[in-house]
Amino acid sequence: MTIHGEMIIGRRSERGVAGEVRSADPARGAELEPAFGTASPAQLAAACELAEQAFDAYRAIGLEQRARFLESIAEEILDIGPLLIERAHQESGLPLARLEGERGRTVNQLRLFAKVVRDGHFLGATLDAALPQRSPPRPDLRMAKIPLGPVAVFGASNFPLAFSVAGGDTASALAAGCPVVVKAHNAHLGTSELVARAVQRAAIDCGMPEGVFSMVIGEGKQIGQDLVNHPAIQAVGFTGSRQGGLALLRIANARPVPIPVYAEMSSVNPVFLLPGALANGGARLAAGFIDSLTLGVGQFCTNPGLVIALAGEALDAFRIAAVDALQAKAAGTMLTAGIHQAYLGAIARRSGLAGVQLLARGSAEGTGCAAQAALYQCDAATYLANPALEEEIFGPASVLIACRDQAEMLAVARHLEGQLTATVHATEADHALAAALLPTLERKAGRILFNGFPTGVEVAHAMVHGGPFPATSDSRSTSVGAAAIERFLRPVCYQDVPAGLLPQALRDGNPLGIARLVDGQFRVN
Repeated sequence: MTIHGEMIIGRRSERGVAGEVRSADPARGAELEPAFGTASPAQLAAACELAEQAFDAYRAIGLEQRARFLESIAEEILDIGPLLIERAHQESGLPLARLEGERGRTVNQLRLFAKVVRDGHFLGATLDAALPQRSPPRPDLRMAKIPLGPVAVFGASNFPLAFSVAGGDTASALAAGCPVVVKAHNAHLGTSELVARAVQRAAIDCGMPEGVFSMVIGEGKQIGQDLVNHPAIQAVGFTGSRQGGLALLRIANARPVPIPVYAEMSSVNPVFLLPGALANGGARLAAGFIDSLTLGVGQFCTNPGLVIALAGEALDAFRIAAVDALQAKAAGTMLTAGIHQAYLGAIARRSGLAGVQLLARGSAEGTGCAAQAALYQCDAATYLANPALEEEIFGPASVLIACRDQAEMLAVARHLEGQLTATVHATEADHALAAALLPTLERKAGRILFNGFPTGVEVAHAMVHGGPFPATSDSRSTSVGAAAIERFLRPVCYQDVPAGLLPQALRDGNPLGIARLVDGQFRVN
């Protein structure tokens, strides 16, 4: 397989004609070949129009055929072989083993959504029989969810596979019955082309309508604005900065017909160390925390950017162990030069804040986009008085907050912005304090975990990878797990519709054999 520097527009491979852009190797600071053509307005419009033309045909395809399409994408990605991992490594600086794991996650996401499609539960099929003898009579009412329409997906910088061209947003949108137009992230253009060709091959082999998938390339903000503004696009999936997510949200809301934007944006993922846990295993907790903080050079959206604990000897011991562990961590290569510069600037600003002390840095700076981890500390009063300490630093930086008492710890929890995660380390002796924290954490976070660290996000039915603003633009949604499909669906009620015109999911006899809510009871018949 060869990387040509081309986009995918339906069944065509096409070079963009508006300009050129290259991805770069962040470890060496060198541009990579080939150059990629960027999409002209006409090419972008063609991708969106093909998606709109494909929508009704694609959503009418049977569930089994749609599931096989998702599984075929997974197989095509695996068939790319080592080239995919090697190119992703060149473009991201991420270790080969990490990328192999990410490829596995990408494939597993697609296979999970194939299962979701087959079981049909996502359709929410609901039937309420007519009651002609009632006064007034009740009509025959049946409800099912239908896809929204073409979805714009923006590839993320930190996951070149799992949150990119065929990542969770694309997989869940295709599972829902929505065609997808992906805007590739410029940090990993070669990786994106390889995966986009895999999706294209699967679409052709499975007989999908042209336009079910396209991938475009562009430089700067204009292509993203034009994509979200195109009238064919009916929803947006985005993972990135708060600034970027809010910009897309403004564009979507200003359209003549506004559309939903599901943006994952900003989170510092607080970790609460309760007294019993801190006293019983401070050194172990410090090692686990530093490992989580520096995983992937801190470039995870679930990176633990705050640690909150009660001041005292146990916290002092934790601090000493955390400093020792951090100083032993080597500098790591960040994803892009831009991310690296932003990290250095954020570290410099944080170091200049009154009442904030730099506790430790990682080992000496390396070459290229290598960055040292940083650990700061302050007291709770300083944190509560300084909004700058609430800001996410995208990279391996965290702040240790010392609270005078439990009341101050609860005040810090109430002060937090919306988060993707909140972590509590507690023993049985801490359960009273944990119980006092939980109602606040439920309001603040999409996922609450005990006695672990937040950087692992399981792809499963129960997973929630979302949270109140600014973690996401819509706290009712998740971008990971089976429930991610719900973002791209809406309910339709069918009242007294003739039997032959009803969707398959709502017909008498249940031809799809799916679980349905019939007169208030779940049935599979």
